Amino acid sequence: MTPEEEQLAEEASKLFSGRVEFLLSAPQLKFLPDPDYPEIAFCGRSNVGKSSLINALVQRKAIARTSVTPGRTQELNFFEVGDPTQFRLVDMPGYGFAKAPVKVVEKWRNLVRTYLRGRVPLKRTLVLVDSRHGLKDSDREMMKMLDEAAVGYRLVLTKTDKIKASALDAVHEKVVAEARKHPAAYPVVHKTSSEKGMGIAELRAAILADVRS
Repeated sequence: MTPEEEQLAEEASKLFSGRVEFLLSAPQLKFLPDPDYPEIAFCGRSNVGKSSLINALVQRKAIARTSVTPGRTQELNFFEVGDPTQFRLVDMPGYGFAKAPVKVVEKWRNLVRTYLRGRVPLKRTLVLVDSRHGLKDSDREMMKMLDEAAVGYRLVLTKTDKIKASALDAVHEKVVAEARKHPAAYPVVHKTSSEKGMGIAELRAAILADVRS
């Protein structure tokens, strides 16, 4: 890393290890907090590991609720980072869970779509992808929606400790190649493991860079 990158990583580590507090859950747009701070949103297929990744980033065991039941997160959950507050993390409802009632799925979809398209302080969206499965059609639908809304996003591979290094390299290469075809996708694809800590420091620094951009 360059001296600038090292400094950014150090600042990000201190910030994420400091004050991080749950702010509120918004089941509807009218419950969104005032747009006072930059926001970084986390989205992905149900059970991709969004809550686990947020917990790893902020070095807490359970600030974001994790569940083995896909589709549990049905609201936009906001967390404030920094003292005083520097920015917010937003844990979004998972997508691609077919067993949820159709009306519930459509409600989640509308909430997410409207938030992503119209939220002024949204700096970047992180699209999480299970490294064991690679990109699915539901991921591509989300990427297309973000492209159309001109919302910049980073692709983040999760659970990288669950597959062999050679398989991970192959998945990473495919995702990078596909990301290049999407105008709103950031060219760097992150590889992370919430359990082993792989790629967490780098992602913290990337988030801080996005917040300050």
